[in-house]
Amino acid sequence: MSTGRSQNLAREFIPQPLADIEPAQIGRSSRRIDSIDLLRGIVMVIMMLDHTRDFVHSGAFQVDPTDLTRTTVALFLTRWITHYCAPIFVFLAGTGAYLQLAGGKSKRELSRFLVTRGIWLVVLEFTVVRLGVFFNLDYRFLAFLQVIWVIGVSMIFLAALIHLPVKVIAGVGLAMIALHNFLDRIHVPGWHGPESAVPGLGAKLWFIAHQPFEVFPVAGFPSPLVFVVYPLIPWVGVMAAGYAFGALYQKDPAWRRRLLLIMGKAATALFIVLRAVNVYGDPAHWGRQKSTLFTVLSFLNTTKYPPSLLFLLMTLGPGIVALALFESNALLRARAAGLILATVKNALITFGRVPLFFYILQWYTAHTIAVVAGLLAGQSVAYQFASPIDKFNSPPPVGVGFRLWV
Repeated sequence: MSTGRSQNLAREFIPQPLADIEPAQIGRSSRRIDSIDLLRGIVMVIMMLDHTRDFVHSGAFQVDPTDLTRTTVALFLTRWITHYCAPIFVFLAGTGAYLQLAGGKSKRELSRFLVTRGIWLVVLEFTVVRLGVFFNLDYRFLAFLQVIWVIGVSMIFLAALIHLPVKVIAGVGLAMIALHNFLDRIHVPGWHGPESAVPGLGAKLWFIAHQPFEVFPVAGFPSPLVFVVYPLIPWVGVMAAGYAFGALYQKDPAWRRRLLLIMGKAATALFIVLRAVNVYGDPAHWGRQKSTLFTVLSFLNTTKYPPSLLFLLMTLGPGIVALALFESNALLRARAAGLILATVKNALITFGRVPLFFYILQWYTAHTIAVVAGLLAGQSVAYQFASPIDKFNSPPPVGVGFRLWV
């Protein structure tokens, strides 16, 4: 058997336990996994559509799309479909870290990379991403703590976790995902403006850890404000679970596809069962609504901030099924549409291979679309450049924005 043939077999079939053999011992490989890049590319495109709606839709700052007392079915679904983006994005970031280890990095090299990359992502969140979101440099408002922030900090935590056995990392990640909703009952009073006391360090750390939608001064007031959208728990666990998940890509492809289907279907079924029981897994229970359709929407309306156990089962379960289907090319077998699907697939894979670049680009693109559309429609676009503080304290001017179908 030729050396090249041996290397190819080694890459495709490596029957090792999750934690017993160092991935770096397998042999170096620079090959990317198209199924992962494809799924990541799809969620990036969905994410851009969501952010474009945020900037363009006239009701974006007035109506919560998931508020069943005010939303429409179409508006709800345009928001609900985007729930798949952040969990898959964070989960696959962990998987990508494991694949770097399998590709030849030592744990020391990977730890150094994760720390430096994590710090860089936090800096980008506070600078480049912030500018794309607001088109404004008023640093009285420092930043939203959003998905790039949480990926960056989660990478720093993962830099330490990777020195544990993979089974332990998987246990830590799954435990954080499954158990963190017990923390929902802990609520620390937030900051309510200049006339109220500034929360102490412990309260601020709790906001960052598990209590979203809190804004507070970095130091005393006045000092720059930060707004916590993505607390760290359980996102650190999602990335850790994604890292352990990466070990499956050292297994036989056919066996792995079967396992991914089982895992994804099991997670989805568990979501349905736990959601039906309506006891644990999400602070917002579902209930009977004004119609059967809205009752179904209530069932699907799980909590994203922070992501509940049910939210993560609902999103990661189908995401894992999609990985299995994409890997087998099961969605590309229709002959009539094969060429079109293959072209779209290749474009999405390209997006998935440069997720950070595309993520930053889509903020600037979506915001620019809103400005250009407003100018073409003869609307005032000053609101698109307003200080975040002014936006939070006053509604958008009448006549700004467009209907959802636009």
